[in-house]
Amino acid sequence: MKRTPLTFKGLRYLVWLAPMLVIAGLTAGVVAGSWGPVPLVLILIGLAIAIGWLISESRGGFWRRRSTQANTNGLVATLAVVVILGLINLLGVRYSQSFDLTENQLYTLAPQSQQVVSSLDQPVKLLIFAPTPNPTEERLLNNYRRQSDRFSHEYIDPQANPVLAQQVGVSTMGEVYLEVGEGDAVTRRYVQTLTPQQPLSERLISNAIARLGSDRSAKIYITQGHGERILEAGQGGLSEAIARLQDENYVVEPLQLTEDGQIPADADVVIVPGPQQAFLETEVEALETFAQGANGLLLMLDPTTEPGLDSFLDNWGITLSTDALILDPEGQAVGLGPAVPLVTRYGPHPITEQLSGMSYYPVAQPIALTEVPGVEAVPLLLTGDQSQVQPIDDQGQVQLDPDAEEQGSLAVGVAMSRPVQGNGTLSEEPVDLLENGEDGESRLVIIGNSAFATDGLFGQVLNGDVFLNTVAWLSNQEGEVLAIRPKEPTSRRIVLTLGQQATLAIASLVVVPLLAFAIAIALWLKRR
Repeated sequence: MKRTPLTFKGLRYLVWLAPMLVIAGLTAGVVAGSWGPVPLVLILIGLAIAIGWLISESRGGFWRRRSTQANTNGLVATLAVVVILGLINLLGVRYSQSFDLTENQLYTLAPQSQQVVSSLDQPVKLLIFAPTPNPTEERLLNNYRRQSDRFSHEYIDPQANPVLAQQVGVSTMGEVYLEVGEGDAVTRRYVQTLTPQQPLSERLISNAIARLGSDRSAKIYITQGHGERILEAGQGGLSEAIARLQDENYVVEPLQLTEDGQIPADADVVIVPGPQQAFLETEVEALETFAQGANGLLLMLDPTTEPGLDSFLDNWGITLSTDALILDPEGQAVGLGPAVPLVTRYGPHPITEQLSGMSYYPVAQPIALTEVPGVEAVPLLLTGDQSQVQPIDDQGQVQLDPDAEEQGSLAVGVAMSRPVQGNGTLSEEPVDLLENGEDGESRLVIIGNSAFATDGLFGQVLNGDVFLNTVAWLSNQEGEVLAIRPKEPTSRRIVLTLGQQATLAIASLVVVPLLAFAIAIALWLKRR
């Protein structure tokens, strides 16, 4: 009996239903999250059709056909590519690595932040009370997480989780807290409140981490009453500098030495910002007494002023040129003017070791040093080699001497320290702070200019960093408070003159189209 093979050609096209049904079943199972009857039936029907098709085709020598071998090779190669891409994706997710190719390293943590996070000895979590994550903030937080597995973050919707928001004390949407510890030992520290004007700040996060375990806030007094820089916002004010100090957890208060007669005992740092009138003798004595302890004093003294601190400065070996100022050709070269010394060189000191860039000091006087036993002095801020010192007359006008020779690099700022024993007396010998916790250093920084830290100039180049690092060192918190500048992309705009703009427009709108038409016509004529 002759067997009739299955030759109904229309049924062979049903094989295309097989992959469709299998894919539909797999999709339904994955999306639904369960493998119920519908996904399984679809998959089984698809497999049954495929198997049936293979059986029917095998009777006709399907496996011996050249097309079968070619299609099988293509299918295997396609599956291999898919598997390889899947493995690459899996490895990329598990072992992710990013490269920041921007010139200013916009998407990389500052070295200070990397050091702080890498040195974490306990898990910390950043709690962000906001309903939805921000992609830019997520990128910054992922950079922290890459530095240490002990750092994590979590977005919390206060409306969806009101109990936790109440426990933390959240009062405004966007508040950020740093959480340390677990269970009853958990502690939280406020970091900032997110606003459109103040997004998540790397500086605030890193400083909050650096201050973990320390609840102490250094107290800073700023003298007033002698024509000093005002503390309020405005031209010549210090409001920006004070706001940044408060962001760094400092407590800042004004100090009226005339009324108080002495410096409060809780003062860690006293700042004298550009006095225009001389201090009284009792006030100078108060400053001298304060400087004999393990405290910090920042003097920002402008030229053409007489603050009456000569005797005090003599004890530190400091000589000012109040009737002269620094002229710096480098300041003129960058458009700031010759009376604005440009500082790009910094002395080896904790205040300046992380600084790389320029800062400038409008109308500054040079600072000369003489050696005093027991006093360690380091020039911090140095001008260029072509700087000059030019005298100022009684009317405040600069008397330029065209024959004056270049005087080389001049010191605009100097950091000084001397050891202090626990009883408040000065010592000419170094004091071992580790063996005697009550002993320390009396620290003094003098800068021949006060305008660099005022509103409008504080945020320029490295001016703010110099000020904040100085206060941190004077308050003995240089290892806790970090000055991290926000990174900005480099502007690379092309500025064209009117002639260049016209040439570019004619070339793009007239010359290039006419040239294309000419080539097209030439080709058409050639082919005719």
